[in-house]
Amino acid sequence: MADKNERPIKVVAENRKARFNYAIEDTVEAGIALTGTEVKSIRNGKTTIAESYADSKDGEIWLINANIPEYLQANRFNHEPKRPRKLLLHRKQINKLMGAVDRDGMTLIPLKLYFNERGRAKLLLAIAKGKKLHDKRESEKKRDWSREKGRLMRARG
Repeated sequence: MADKNERPIKVVAENRKARFNYAIEDTVEAGIALTGTEVKSIRNGKTTIAESYADSKDGEIWLINANIPEYLQANRFNHEPKRPRKLLLHRKQINKLMGAVDRDGMTLIPLKLYFNERGRAKLLLAIAKGKKLHDKRESEKKRDWSREKGRLMRARG
């Protein structure tokens, strides 16, 4: 049985277009180095990660262009909304991610920003390869066909 203190996973922001624009190879869960006002702002739920990406700098992985709006009650102690944020990963994970980006031309795309059971902010980071226009059309056709197939099956009984 689960403890009463244990919280479920709460998804705060999701990158919905990522699965359409990129072919996802692998995912990694990463922690994020945040300030107090950033955590409070994320809990408010106005965060967007749709146009963000991760990049390596000086042997570390950084989340670039993620928008965490200012916390209204923080006045002068506030944070910058689009500042680069350090991702907390093990050295092996960092080497693996940097190798995939350098060797294979992959991109690091955030899929989800959420709070885990312990209340820590986590980021689901994907190693992805950009889809070409014809690949996007193909995935759209598959999605439409599966939707149509579901309708036909429900109509038949």
